[in-house]
Amino acid sequence: MTGPTPTPPPGPGRYTATLRLDGVRDKAGFLDRCAQDLGLPAWFGQNWDALADCLRDLSWWGRPEEGFVLRVHGWEAFRTAAPEAAATAAEVFAEATGHWADRGTPLTVRYE
Repeated sequence: MTGPTPTPPPGPGRYTATLRLDGVRDKAGFLDRCAQDLGLPAWFGQNWDALADCLRDLSWWGRPEEGFVLRVHGWEAFRTAAPEAAATAAEVFAEATGHWADRGTPLTVRYE
């Protein structure tokens, strides 16, 4: 399943991206889906550190004044199928959330 490539908003507001984890059962699948659904830049290296780097940058999503929202669909099924990968992904998301909070531009991750 290939999701649409995110496009930064034309002006102020909140940018929302959706990560669809339907059928994802391991780390490799998770990182592939992140690249597809989140429109990660070409320099994304398909590993946890590279994902963390992408989420700390977000210039490729634009600079909305009200911050960013990342909706993660299918989280519970992924967490059940790949608990270690899900724990690491949650840590990466939490670190990115803290990074943006420190800069006054919130990144909210919604697990759905």
